[in-house]
Amino acid sequence: MYTTLIEPAALAARGAEPDWAVVDCRFDLARPAWGEQAFCAGHIPPALYAHLDRDLSGPVTPHSGRHPLPSVAALRTTFSGWGIDAQVQVIAYDQNNGMFAARLWWLLRWVGHVRVAVLNGGFAAWQQAGMPVSSQVAVRAARRFELGPPAAGIVSTRELAGWVRSGALTRREQILIDARAADRFAGENETLDPVAGHIPGARNHPFAGNLDSHGRFISAQRLREQWLARLEGAPARQSIAMCGSGVTACHNLLALELAGLPGGRLYDGSWSEWIRDRGRPVQTGEA
Repeated sequence: MYTTLIEPAALAARGAEPDWAVVDCRFDLARPAWGEQAFCAGHIPPALYAHLDRDLSGPVTPHSGRHPLPSVAALRTTFSGWGIDAQVQVIAYDQNNGMFAARLWWLLRWVGHVRVAVLNGGFAAWQQAGMPVSSQVAVRAARRFELGPPAAGIVSTRELAGWVRSGALTRREQILIDARAADRFAGENETLDPVAGHIPGARNHPFAGNLDSHGRFISAQRLREQWLARLEGAPARQSIAMCGSGVTACHNLLALELAGLPGGRLYDGSWSEWIRDRGRPVQTGEA
């Protein structure tokens, strides 16, 4: 069973097994149609396609962030339609760095399915290894997806706002870690959301720091060293991952799992939900 990462050679060795489901999660925030177009042009056989907005997010509301979580009922319907049940090993991939594939990894764990891993290096690594590519769209017979005990937890805006007011983040009782790039965290280069900056008390750990120059995860040992330094002695279960909309935060949670530091939770609304209420505090500059 694979529960974190899988290498291209290991995936290729499995072939088109009925108890394995491969899901293409390629996406571009600036070009929402690009990922599906790229999938149709060529993908890992026999992959299905998951669209971030349509399949891996719920409807945006006046109070939500840009990528709210789907309802549990909606996920159950989606995963059943993809032919996933308790016996199925799911492999998620995107173009290279895992930023969108990690969202599917986290969602499945949230509803109790731990047989899920991200392809290390994504589609780029698959192609570089000379593995086959197909434009034929696979069809998987539907299965009954059953909810299991959650292997991932969430934090609400109300909870987080209470911790900000009480000073729990400053006292390091809760460790809020923002996966956005350093310039966005500092409020210097915000291109996606109408307010720039970060939540007071948050610490910055850009998700790209989990990767090498080829978009592959660095070693578990190096991840552990980095994350222990970031946690500053606090247990991983006190960590809360966030980003702009709850997507790349999942990448940091995957990195923590790889580092042997499980238990972190997701602030799923993230920055784009926090700033829906202009009365919530905002900070700029480095942490």
